Amino acid sequence: MIRQKIRLGDLLVYEGLVTEEQLQNALAVQKASGFSKKLGEVLIDEGYVTGKELLKILSKQLGIEFIDIYGVKMDFGSLSKYPLKLLNDASAIPFKEDDEYVYVATSDPLNYDALEALENYIAIKPLKLYIALDGDIKQIFKRVEVIQKTKLIAEEVKRELKTEGLKKEGKESAVMRLIQTIVEDAINRRASDIHIEPDENEMIVRIRVDGVLHEIFVFGLDIYIALSSRIKLLGGLDISEKRVPQDGRFSVKVKGRVYDFRLSTTPTLFGESIVMRILDREKVLLRLEELGFENKNLEKFNHLIHAPYGIVLVTGPTGSGKTTTLYAALNEIKSIDNKVMTIEDPIEYRLPLVQQVQVNEKIGFNFATALKSFLRQDPDVILVGEIRDHETLNAATQASLTGHLVFSTLHTNDAPSAIGRMVQMGLEAYLIADAIVGIVAQRLVRTICPNCKAEAKLPRALHARIKKYVPEKAKFYIGRGCPKCDFTGYSGRTMISEILVINELISKLIADNATKFDIYRAAVESNDFQPMIIDGINKALNGVTTVEEVLRVVKDIS
Repeated sequence: MIRQKIRLGDLLVYEGLVTEEQLQNALAVQKASGFSKKLGEVLIDEGYVTGKELLKILSKQLGIEFIDIYGVKMDFGSLSKYPLKLLNDASAIPFKEDDEYVYVATSDPLNYDALEALENYIAIKPLKLYIALDGDIKQIFKRVEVIQKTKLIAEEVKRELKTEGLKKEGKESAVMRLIQTIVEDAINRRASDIHIEPDENEMIVRIRVDGVLHEIFVFGLDIYIALSSRIKLLGGLDISEKRVPQDGRFSVKVKGRVYDFRLSTTPTLFGESIVMRILDREKVLLRLEELGFENKNLEKFNHLIHAPYGIVLVTGPTGSGKTTTLYAALNEIKSIDNKVMTIEDPIEYRLPLVQQVQVNEKIGFNFATALKSFLRQDPDVILVGEIRDHETLNAATQASLTGHLVFSTLHTNDAPSAIGRMVQMGLEAYLIADAIVGIVAQRLVRTICPNCKAEAKLPRALHARIKKYVPEKAKFYIGRGCPKCDFTGYSGRTMISEILVINELISKLIADNATKFDIYRAAVESNDFQPMIIDGINKALNGVTTVEEVLRVVKDIS
C-alpha cells in the first residue's frame, strides 16, 4: 500500500473548509476525549464540516474514487471470513473480489496501519480502495454484527439439539437467546411484525417495516423446528398440534421496555408459518391532529365522534391503522362525565377511563354477546373492535338506535363500499340509513425520510396516471436513501383518508338501495367528499410522501 504523507487537518485547512483555530479546537476536543474519537468524527460533531465535504476533499487529494456502498450488491455471508475487529479498526468493508484485487470501501483512507493490517491478513491480493460514507460503513457493520451473533447462537442451538433436545429451555438457552436477538433486531429497525416462514430447505425470517417486508435472516430447518416450538411455548400454544391455526400472546423485555407479541400460526406446505405482531406497551396514544388528517377531514371526523348517537365506521384493509384512529378518537372524547366501553380482539393498548373487554371465543363470549351485555352497563360510547358478521352488525345497529355512539371497523376498500358490505351482511338498507353517521376509509403511506429528501421528476407514465389531479409544473419529492432510513428513502408512515358523512341526500340514496357508484358520485358532486387519492396526491405535492407510494395503496375509482 502506498502511503501519502498527508494529515487530514492540514488538508482541510489548505482547502479552506476549516480555519486553523477550528482545527486546534477540534484537536483539543479529541485530546480531552482521550483520543477515543478520530479527528474527522470530532470535526463533524463540532459542525465544522460535513461527512460528504470530508470525503470529497479526500477523494480529490488522494485520487481515491468515491462509492455508494449501498448501491453495491453486498454478500453479507462472505464478510464472515474477515475478522470483524480488523474491519472495524480499518472502517473498511470488502465488497468485491476478482483475479487482481480485493475491492474495499473505507471511510478512513488515511488510517494506513489498520488498512495495511487488513491487506496483510488477505495477503494473496492487494487492496483497491474506495471512499464511502462513515454512516454507511457503520450501518453495514451493525448488520454484520447481528448476522454473526445470530450465526453463533444458531450453531449453539444445533449443539443443544444434539445433546439435550429442547428439554433445557430456560431463559439462558441458546434458542431463547436466538429469539431475543431476532426480536431486538426487529424492534431496532422499527418493525411492526416478524414473519417466520419455512421453505423446502430453509427458514426465512422477514420483518415488516412501514408496511413493507424485508428479509433479515435465513436458517436451516433444524433451527426452525427448535425456534417454532419455543415460540409456541412462549405463546401458550400446543406444540404438538401443527394441523390447525393457533393464536397466542407473550411478552419480552428489550432494553428495559416490555413489548407484547400477538402470535399467530398457520399450517403451510413445509411447516407452520409464524407471525408475531409487535405491540409496544409504552407507545404514546396519538392525538387526532397527529394521525395525518388534512384540515377539512380532521374537522369532519371531529364532528362525527362528538355525535350524540349513531355508528362511526373506520374501514380499510388489515394494517391500515384503523385501531390507532379509533383509539385516538376515544382518547379525544373520554372523560369522567361519560362511560366508554370497548370489546376488542385482542386488547392492543390500555386506555385510562375506558372499560376494555377481551373477546373469548372459546367460551362463546364474542362481539355480539359482549354488545348485548354492554347495554345493561349504561355506557355512553361503545367501541366494537370489528364487525365480522350479521349478529354483531345488528347488535351495533340496535345500540346506536337506542341512543349510543358506536365506533367500529369494517374491511372495505373505500368509504362508499361499506354500505354495500353491510347490505351483504344482511342488514336492511333503511336501518343502515338511520344508524350510520359517517364512514372513514384510510390507508397508511410511508413518509419520505427528511434526512435524504430531494426533488425529483416523475416518470412520464406515472405523471399521466395522476395528471388530472395535479397543477402544471408541480414539484414532487423522493428519499434518496441514507443510513437513518436504512436506505429505503422512507421513515415512518402517515394516513391518507376519505370521509363520507351521511347527510340527508346520502341517507336517502342508501335507503333506496343505490349502488356505491351512485353514492360516490352524489358525495363528490355535493363538494362534501374528497376521494382518498386526492388526499394522497396532495401529500405527495407537499413532500410528505411519494406518488409511487400513494398509487401502491390507492385505486382511483372515479
